[in-house]
Amino acid sequence: MQSDEMQTLTPAEVAAALGVSPNKVRQLVREGKLMAVPGSGNSRIPADFLQDGAVLRHLPGLITVLRDGGFSDAEVFEWLFREDESLPGTPVAALRGDRHTEVTRRAQALAF
Repeated sequence: MQSDEMQTLTPAEVAAALGVSPNKVRQLVREGKLMAVPGSGNSRIPADFLQDGAVLRHLPGLITVLRDGGFSDAEVFEWLFREDESLPGTPVAALRGDRHTEVTRRAQALAF
């Protein structure tokens, strides 16, 4: 589902944006608080997952809800970036626009 327009960052670029070490970024990915593009070997992280020098506030919880609901990483990623007419936009865009309650509710409904 990777869009050619999706801007991605390396762990070093994410680290610079967050003010942490690249190792800390890799730890965030391992812990499921951040996701890399599936198939990129954890080397490309969507720029949309960051906002105002931080990881999107509700992204880690959303990733956990979807994974706990049986979604693979590829499915989680695809869902986050799938256009949804009723939001409108993508779940990631809704998170960036502070509409996290609706996105989380949908994720919880999908997981059960």
